[in-house]
Amino acid sequence: MSESGLNGNPLWPGVPLALGSAILFGASAPLAKLLLSSATPQLLAGLLYLGAGVGLLITHSARSLLGVPSSEAPLRPFDAPWLIAIVAFGGILGPLFLMLGLARTSAASGSLLLNLEGLATMTIAWVVFRENVDRRLLLGAAAILAGAFALSWRGEGVRFDEGGLMIAAACLAWGLDNNLTRKLSAADPVVIAMIKGLVAGSANLAMALFLGARLPSMGATGAALIVGFCGVGLSLVLFVLALRHLGSARTGAYFSLAPFLGAVVAILVLGEPAPPQLIAAGALMAFGVWLHLTERHSHDHTHAPIEHEHSHVHDIHHRHVHDGPVTEPHSHRHRHERLRHRHAHYPDLHHRHEHGEPIGPVEERPSV
Repeated sequence: MSESGLNGNPLWPGVPLALGSAILFGASAPLAKLLLSSATPQLLAGLLYLGAGVGLLITHSARSLLGVPSSEAPLRPFDAPWLIAIVAFGGILGPLFLMLGLARTSAASGSLLLNLEGLATMTIAWVVFRENVDRRLLLGAAAILAGAFALSWRGEGVRFDEGGLMIAAACLAWGLDNNLTRKLSAADPVVIAMIKGLVAGSANLAMALFLGARLPSMGATGAALIVGFCGVGLSLVLFVLALRHLGSARTGAYFSLAPFLGAVVAILVLGEPAPPQLIAAGALMAFGVWLHLTERHSHDHTHAPIEHEHSHVHDIHHRHVHDGPVTEPHSHRHRHERLRHRHAHYPDLHHRHEHGEPIGPVEERPSV
C-alpha cells in the first residue's frame, strides 16, 4: 500500500479499482446477452473465461518479451493450494452450478438469486475471516444489495426449487472464491487471472462440447473472446488489486454495483428500455456507496511480526534498507517487526488483524 493511501486518502486506490472491476464486468453482461443467441450458456461461459486467459497470456508474454519490468511478486509453490481452490470454486463449480440452476428455474428467480454472491462474499469475510465491520458498513452493504435485488425484480418471487438451490450454491462458490483470492492478492494479479481464465475456460468449453454444443461463427467466437478479456480478465485483475487494499467484504460490496452499471450500459449503448425500478435501485446503491465512501476506520492497532512478499514502496510500513538503488514500487520478501500505531486503514495486506485487543500508549517502531 502506498504512503499516499496511508497518510492521505485511505480510499485510494482500492475504491477506484473495485469500481473499475464492477464497471467492466457490468458492461460485459449486456454484451454477453447478445451472444447467447449463437451459443449455449455453458459454451459462452467457456469462451468468456478462455478469452480472459488467452488475452492475459498475450499481455504477460508481451510484457516479458519487451523487457517491461514488473514490481509484482510472483506466485510461489506454497500458493498452489489457494490457486487450485479459487479455480475450482470460482472457475468450475460456480459456472457449473449456475448453468444447472438456470436450466431448472425461471429467469426472474435466477436473476434475483444471483445477487446472493455479494451477500455470500461479505458474510464469509465478516464471519469466517473476521474482517472488521460496524453498523455503518452493514447499512451501506444492505443498501447496495437491496438496490441490486430491486433492479433484478421482475414481479415474481424467488422459487426455492432445485434450480434455485443450485444458483445459491453457485453464489456460495463465488463467495468462497472471492475470499480465497484475497489470500493470493499480494501476488501478480495478471498471472492469477490468466491461470484462472485458461483452466476454467478450457474446462467449461470442453464440458459444453462434450454435451453436444457447437462453436458459433468465427465472428461470434471472436466477439466472445474479446468480451471475456475485458469483462472477465481485466475485471478480475482490478478485483484482485482491490482485494489487496480493501479486503473481501468492501470489495464485494462495490462489485455488487455491477448489475446497475450493466443496466445503464444496456440503456445507453444498446438502446434497451429503462426498467421502472432503475431509479429506486440507483438511489439505494448511491446511498450505500456514500456510507462506504465516508467510512473512517481508525484506531490504535498492533501489527504482529510477519514475513511476506508483495509490491510496495518505502512507506510507514516499509522502513527497510537495500543493498544498492531500487525503483519504486518494487517487490521482494521482507519482514515486518512488531509495530503499534494509529492511522486510517482498511483490512489491506498489513491490517488483517482482529479487533478487541487492549488499547494502550501508541508505540512507533520501524519495520524492517
